[in-house]
Amino acid sequence: MSHRARLIAFHLPQFHPTPENDAWWGKGFTEWTNVAKAQPLFPGHYQPHVPADLGFYDLRLPEARRAQADLAREYGVEGFCYYHYWFGGRRMLERPVEEILRLREPDFPFCLCWANHSWNTAWQGTTDTLIEQVYPGFDDHAAHFAWLLQAFTDRRYLTVDGKPIFVIYKPDDIPDVRKVTDFWRQRAAHAGLPGLHLIGVSHRNETWDPRSRGLDASTMQALPNRDGRIPRRYLSTKLKLALEGNKHELTIWDYEEILPSLLRSNRPEWRDYPLVLPNWDNTPRSGMRGLVFHDATPEKFGGLLREAISRVNENQPQERIVFLKAWNEWAEGNHVEPDQKWGRAWLEVIRDELRP
Repeated sequence: MSHRARLIAFHLPQFHPTPENDAWWGKGFTEWTNVAKAQPLFPGHYQPHVPADLGFYDLRLPEARRAQADLAREYGVEGFCYYHYWFGGRRMLERPVEEILRLREPDFPFCLCWANHSWNTAWQGTTDTLIEQVYPGFDDHAAHFAWLLQAFTDRRYLTVDGKPIFVIYKPDDIPDVRKVTDFWRQRAAHAGLPGLHLIGVSHRNETWDPRSRGLDASTMQALPNRDGRIPRRYLSTKLKLALEGNKHELTIWDYEEILPSLLRSNRPEWRDYPLVLPNWDNTPRSGMRGLVFHDATPEKFGGLLREAISRVNENQPQERIVFLKAWNEWAEGNHVEPDQKWGRAWLEVIRDELRP
């Protein structure tokens, strides 16, 4: 069945132990470590989020990766956009994608997003750098592209008109980004690809033009900044009293109130793909320093997704892309995988809105 849009869901591969996380956070640390210890911080706060159908999975297991793909396919998600980490030749959280490529399963479309940012302890309230994002030069860009090529030439890889989709999280952090994108396009041509479809994340800047960076399109992550532009509303006197004297900067926004700000307010002249947020609550990571979208529901999210789909319906079919952030960012409350509270309700909304 054809769908009204190509819904591509960002996918976090941090659900398996790694030597680095063992060293930084303790033996056996995964994203589930923070998810499982989360507590409600105010009246009516939905925490912890406990997984339902898929359980506390381990992405080293082919069965876990297959179960995710089967569930996403059942509800109309076209593919996953796996976060990809490249720190000057050093890769992190690489095992799930490595095995997807090596084993040729699951048979489910995917693309990659270069999450090109340093890792630090900011979510704990400190600023220690764990690993720094570096850009050593064009030899490194060549090595990076050589690695990417094995993914780009996989038959499951998502494309626009045959051109592999590659998302860059912080394009402006890359020195001489236009030269880098030109260089990669040359490498793609030499490899026999019809081109690349490069997408930059614009982080709430509605005037950010991907074309001047050598990119084909943008997607705007509209997670609100804590700069006062969006009003903070307590939902009851009881809640307001519970948070009086809050010295930890816990920020709560009513989901319905901020919905209009979660998609861009302008219609740019360049290609832009909407990005939809079903929810946000990073208190499992950040505690009282966190940001909470309060009272997010599948029904309210359905209206956001409907609007996003309407914004791409005049694009040619290959470019009717909507990004979902995210499939499984559990420690940021930002997931559509089934949990004990909502079951498959988020997925059912996705299926219903994607139906022709």
